Amino acid sequence: MLAYAAQGLPSEHGSTAGSQIREFLRKCEQALDGLADAARRAVALLDPEEPAPYEAFVNVLDHDARNARAAVRLVLAQASIGSTLVDNLNASSHLRAVLTDLFLLDEALKR
Repeated sequence: MLAYAAQGLPSEHGSTAGSQIREFLRKCEQALDGLADAARRAVALLDPEEPAPYEAFVNVLDHDARNARAAVRLVLAQASIGSTLVDNLNASSHLRAVLTDLFLLDEALKR
C-alpha cells in the first residue's frame, strides 16, 4: 500500500499496481475480520496462568480491527481508488492501531 500511495496515481485504472490494490485491500479486509479469533487461538496455545489480561487485550485488538476494517471498506466502496486515498488509509490511526496491537501481542506471547 505504501508503494501504491507513493505513485501519485489519480485512479487504480491503467496501472499494474492499481489493478492489484483492490485485491490487496480485499485480502486486508478478510484478514482483519478474523484477527481477534486468531489472537485468541494464539493465547490459548500459550495457556497463560492469568488469561484475563490477554483476553482484555484481544478485545482491544478486536475493536481496533473492526475500526480498521470499516476504513478499508470505505476505500473499497469507491468507484476508483487513487493513491491519495490509499495514502490517507495508510495514515489512519485505525490501521496503525492494529499494527501496534499486533506488535505488542507478539512480544507478549514470546516466552
